[in-house]
Amino acid sequence: MSVLPPSSDMSGNVRELPSTPNSTGPGYAVEGSEELKYTYSFVDNVFDEKKNDLASYYKSWGRVLCILDENLDALYGKAIRSYFAAHGIKPTLHVFKGGELNKNMTTMLDFVDAMDNFGLIRKEPVLVVGGGLASDVVGYACASYRRSTNYIRVGTTLIALIDAAISIKVGINHHGANGSKLKNRLGAYHAPLHTFLDFDFLKTLPQGQTRNGFAEIMKISHCAEKPTWDLLVKYGPQLVKTGFGRKLEEGGNAELKQAADEICRRAILKMLQLESGNLHEIGLDRVIASGHGISPTLELAPFPPLRHGHAITIDMSYTIIMSHSRGLLTDHERDEWFDLAQNVGLTVDHTDLDEGLLFRSIEAITKTRDGKQRFVLAGPYGKCMFANDISDIEFRDILAKHKGYVQSRYPETKGAGQDAYADAGDLGADPEALKREKEAAATANSNGSSSSKLTPAPKEIWTPGSAPAAKAVAA
Repeated sequence: MSVLPPSSDMSGNVRELPSTPNSTGPGYAVEGSEELKYTYSFVDNVFDEKKNDLASYYKSWGRVLCILDENLDALYGKAIRSYFAAHGIKPTLHVFKGGELNKNMTTMLDFVDAMDNFGLIRKEPVLVVGGGLASDVVGYACASYRRSTNYIRVGTTLIALIDAAISIKVGINHHGANGSKLKNRLGAYHAPLHTFLDFDFLKTLPQGQTRNGFAEIMKISHCAEKPTWDLLVKYGPQLVKTGFGRKLEEGGNAELKQAADEICRRAILKMLQLESGNLHEIGLDRVIASGHGISPTLELAPFPPLRHGHAITIDMSYTIIMSHSRGLLTDHERDEWFDLAQNVGLTVDHTDLDEGLLFRSIEAITKTRDGKQRFVLAGPYGKCMFANDISDIEFRDILAKHKGYVQSRYPETKGAGQDAYADAGDLGADPEALKREKEAAATANSNGSSSSKLTPAPKEIWTPGSAPAAKAVAA
């Protein structure tokens, strides 16, 4: 059997505590620390049968349980089966229906059942191939199964490669008893054994998803990585169009690929450096939380919801105006931000961002941030500060300036982006069908309000139990 080093190990020491006036004798204290180790490697075309990087983790086991969604199975299932077969490893692919609707306890327990049916051995690593959602749910299942099961990640979306791959947070959404939708409310901190970063997956990633992930690189670079920011300004629209230089039919070439690889390496390294000293997020002044002051509330305001990258770009655009108003950014730097965002098709303003939503979001995020605002303000690019002194008057003033600036500079788009809203792939269901269900239920309940029998509400995002049964396919 394979003997793999665990991604983490915890040890402690016991010491005696002095007796207290009411105790019957000395007490005890346990003090310890967790040793954590997890690794990353950049491997293009990781399922190339001539490469053994991934196979080496499973060679001694002679088998692998691979979890991926239906879309990826259609695109890469055959290649994954062939890859492991070529290395003498028997693959079992557990295929599930993806989408935010299915990021719930039902899906997580389905993965637990898959591990149990597979007969997973204590240190044997599960393989998850997919975006951030798959990594989150599989990671949570692994954190729960036997309290700590190893897993290996192969990210397939730009957000998974740039953002989700950096964190050791895993989790699922929860539907509260009062009907509230609690995003990522259940979870754990559970590091993977290894993460493979394969940007060749961007060849098949829709442009809207590439744009969505581009926002995450804008986030970290404008606050903490000026050389990366400059490369984004130079190559931004071409990177989105060509899948970071990988789509040759769209104009991808060696120069773009080289620039893309440098951008991604720099962004990943910077985020690891920023987060590695605060993996459990005890410290709340986090540069990586830029764009997350208003966006958690704004993202879910419309239906279908905004894609995450668009929501955080609107949030960051608001704080760019605040940074400029405070003299932290020049006119040129302000304009450079907005022009880059609009040129790559990201949203910089939304009709739902009004005073009411602004102050609801501030109230909510202040609770999350332990009573402080902690808004990340960039300036100059590559540096930032945390603001806790923003008055209600300033919040209102910046909102008015933001709206006025966007309307004046972008009269045609009014700040709107492209592919800004979650689609069936993001949600796990047709958003238009869900919208019709919601409207029909609301109408029926309104018409029958005097009756004690109400029409059941349609499926909401993150409703538990909405995931259809997954299937395990042995090669």
